[in-house]
Amino acid sequence: MKRKILSILLGFAMVAALLSGCGGSKDADSEASGTNGKKDASKIKVGVIYVGDENEGYTAAHMDGIKQMAAEYGLSAEQIIEKTCIKEDESCYDAAVDLADQGCNIIFGNSFGHEDHLIRAAKEFTDVEFCHATGYQAASSGLSNMHNYFDNIFEARYVSGVVAGMKLQEMIDNGTITKDKARIGYVGAFPYAEVVSGYTAFYLGVKSIVDSATMEVRYTNSWADSSLEGETATALIADGCILISQHADTTGAPSVCETKGIPVVGYNVDMASVAPKTALTSPTNNWGVYYKYAIGCILDGTKMDADWCKGYAEDAVGITKLGTACAKGTQEKVDEAIKAIKDGSLHVFDTSKFTVGGKTMNTWKNKAGVEYIKDGYFHESEGISAPAFELRIDGITEK
Repeated sequence: MKRKILSILLGFAMVAALLSGCGGSKDADSEASGTNGKKDASKIKVGVIYVGDENEGYTAAHMDGIKQMAAEYGLSAEQIIEKTCIKEDESCYDAAVDLADQGCNIIFGNSFGHEDHLIRAAKEFTDVEFCHATGYQAASSGLSNMHNYFDNIFEARYVSGVVAGMKLQEMIDNGTITKDKARIGYVGAFPYAEVVSGYTAFYLGVKSIVDSATMEVRYTNSWADSSLEGETATALIADGCILISQHADTTGAPSVCETKGIPVVGYNVDMASVAPKTALTSPTNNWGVYYKYAIGCILDGTKMDADWCKGYAEDAVGITKLGTACAKGTQEKVDEAIKAIKDGSLHVFDTSKFTVGGKTMNTWKNKAGVEYIKDGYFHESEGISAPAFELRIDGITEK
């Protein structure tokens, strides 16, 4: 807060929230609380706000995570209230208020544009914990009941890039293409740091195998539009791209790739059902790791991190089963990359592996003046959970 008096009042509010615990209302909180600040798992309520539904991969992955959490703690279906297809507008705030009024102790929102609306609700319902995926404002909001979470999906995208790189190398080795034709197409949702970070990680994974590879990115400006994603994949293929990947939430691009016989790397879910002959793999988010953590904090009465982000080391990210189209030796290369990521010998955004405008990057600060490049690599999602990498590196073009 800008004014001292507001800071003091907010401090009192935080203390009051901590003393009263987490709950949708005073009565609900009292009923859910056990001894020593702990809560009875059978008494809590969980609210979830999804930008989509089970028909698009990103939300489906979050739903799977909620199911894992429920199984872990024995929560019944009646204890979890899910709202699907909630747009990134006032309807998100309305959904959050409704969930709080229904007595939810904790409310999750899963899309970038939900954040401002959840913060607004968190200011009003100080006894409810609000958790937002992909956002960045929790730590700076001054709210003890506001939290951001994400995962190191860039690690899995890098590994999926290794898979793609092995396929490209196979195509070079068998004479299908020459090195100068190793051109990848990428169907991106929005030009946000989350997408830029992801496609850059994927590209660096590819280049670890085929250094001559280049990539073209085209944006749909939608998280989930099957027809538009298919059209974008078609345009990329027409422009000479011989392998497609995506940061988009439907099967639109893989379906086109199957029809045209183009190898494809999906996102969130195994694309073998729609592209059995061409699907290589998909990077995946295991949101259950966070949901178990968050509900565990509620039940134990422990403070939740303002920013949470984990990766391969905690099984929070991964890739789907390798498809039949993968090149021989791919699994060994995948295992090698994952081991190196886990033991810290491989940093995805190693600054010696890319240039920007022909120059190696030695420094990069965000708008708050925080330095991200240290010890020879970009420290993605270490300060705040949300991705920050938005550098446009050489070898990638955008349209």
